[in-house]
Amino acid sequence: MPTHTLTSIDALEALYPNPIAPASIAKEIDHVDENYAALIAASPFFVLATSGPGGLDCSPRGDQPGFVTVADAKTLLIPDRRGNNRLDSLKNILFDPRIGMLFLVPGYGETLRVNGVAALSSDPELCGRFEMAGKLPACVIVVTVKSVYFQCSRAVVRAALWDAGKHVAKGAVPSAGTILRDITARDAAVETFDGEAYDKALPERVKATLY
Repeated sequence: MPTHTLTSIDALEALYPNPIAPASIAKEIDHVDENYAALIAASPFFVLATSGPGGLDCSPRGDQPGFVTVADAKTLLIPDRRGNNRLDSLKNILFDPRIGMLFLVPGYGETLRVNGVAALSSDPELCGRFEMAGKLPACVIVVTVKSVYFQCSRAVVRAALWDAGKHVAKGAVPSAGTILRDITARDAAVETFDGEAYDKALPERVKATLY
């Protein structure tokens, strides 16, 4: 049977015959300029993509707007706030320093894409710059910027991402406790997780362990 799997650049490009818009090329630069710095400063959330021995990883990062510092046009500083201690992203960076970042600004259609290479620093003075609620990050991700460009708003508009009327109602999707309960219930060697207790305690636990 014929296959429709694309295996070449020529076959792929044949499906997209329209020329690339000049703006799609012009918007990409190799540094953070004044406009792109303003978007980073306004963003309370970004997604960090990394690659390592176990494959690819994509991790959410969030804090108050401006938590990612533009040290200069080629350098970003990101405090590694408290998490689950899996350290997937950080371990990947040690193996392969190439990273991708996607910044979102609530209420703003465009997103910002930043690609670069990262290093991890536990320098006390550097970590001290990011104290929050009396707590210091264990380390700071230092990013050397390679490319920056904004992504048009089509995906955000199609998703109605900032439309509060489209937000999922509580209980419409499985809770964290439900997911853990059902996964453990499938393994006879593991004691079934008390999902109800987990969900009940989760809001206060998150609030108490943000930093």
